[in-house]
Amino acid sequence: MQADPNRFKIVYNPGVAEILAKLKSVIAISTYQAGKVIFIGSHNGKKLFQIPVSFKKPMGIALLENKLAVATLDEIQIYSNSPTLAELFPDSEQTYDALYLPRATYYCGDTDLHDLGFGKGGLWAVNTRFSCLSSYDINYSFIPRWKPPFISELTPDDRCHLNGMAMLDSIPLYVTALGKTNAAGAWRENITHGGVLMNVPEGEIILDHLAMPHSPRLINNELYLLLSATGEIIKVDIENKNYKVITKLNRFIRGMTHHENYLFVAYSKIRKTSKTFNKLPVAEIADEAGVAVIELSSGHVVGEIKYLDTVEEIYDVQILPNTVKPGMITPDDPRHKLTVTTPSISFWKKKKKEEDNG
Repeated sequence: MQADPNRFKIVYNPGVAEILAKLKSVIAISTYQAGKVIFIGSHNGKKLFQIPVSFKKPMGIALLENKLAVATLDEIQIYSNSPTLAELFPDSEQTYDALYLPRATYYCGDTDLHDLGFGKGGLWAVNTRFSCLSSYDINYSFIPRWKPPFISELTPDDRCHLNGMAMLDSIPLYVTALGKTNAAGAWRENITHGGVLMNVPEGEIILDHLAMPHSPRLINNELYLLLSATGEIIKVDIENKNYKVITKLNRFIRGMTHHENYLFVAYSKIRKTSKTFNKLPVAEIADEAGVAVIELSSGHVVGEIKYLDTVEEIYDVQILPNTVKPGMITPDDPRHKLTVTTPSISFWKKKKKEEDNG
């Protein structure tokens, strides 16, 4: 769980560390390009630390109480936090106040999952490859739960690039897609103006002709989302089917969450080799990756974290509240086999050598 000191270099405004310390919260980002989920926090309100954890193509991150889920290349990995085991962490050089341990894995296949959310009926995901919302149990790769009305059948060819999901009362209420198209990859033909915002379950199109909508989020009962192609954060008037721009970052933005009076918005570098994304209005200036911190009430950017190397593309950003320094042990780390938790007790198993000695 230690970062290579020669990688993941960042620069940031001192205000970001102050805000995270004041909120007693940690940022979690997923970067499929670098193959990491990275926790970013501050112990003292002056400096930031990073804890990168390896995954295969991590995308959406879901949080609910002590649970955390990560969508990867062909799995959804589910973790639970054990503060007790964090306090008893056996490595005396490491201290954590949260420790996420592996609890279950859904083997869903390469379905290009985007946004995730814990909800009624379990875990929900935006199943981009099959153009639907899906849920998961132990019987199938996924269970289709909803598809846009213009999608005629479920086939693994990304017909509309369904990508974002906003939930209310543990049920998906709004989704975004990059097109209202019904053929393999057809959304690419009008990448800058073909996006739509829809409601669930009716499938009514609330807004169309959008510039790559992503990351719809309900905040204080109001709907916000990102227009990635123009770098705009917008607030949607559902009733009148229009929107207003809250702020414009002039970056390729994707991934948004909020906590108290702050928005945390991720931005990515656009690959020069991308024939699709090079058409975007922000293509020439989208040359950095990082996270912008925005005061929700004013729309002002109050801080940024910028990556100088390693991280070029970010998909999701979430906030771990009431956390100062989280740790995570993945299934590839044998230390997870030394942990035992129940509703009432938690402990680390002694290593074999220690047991033999007494």
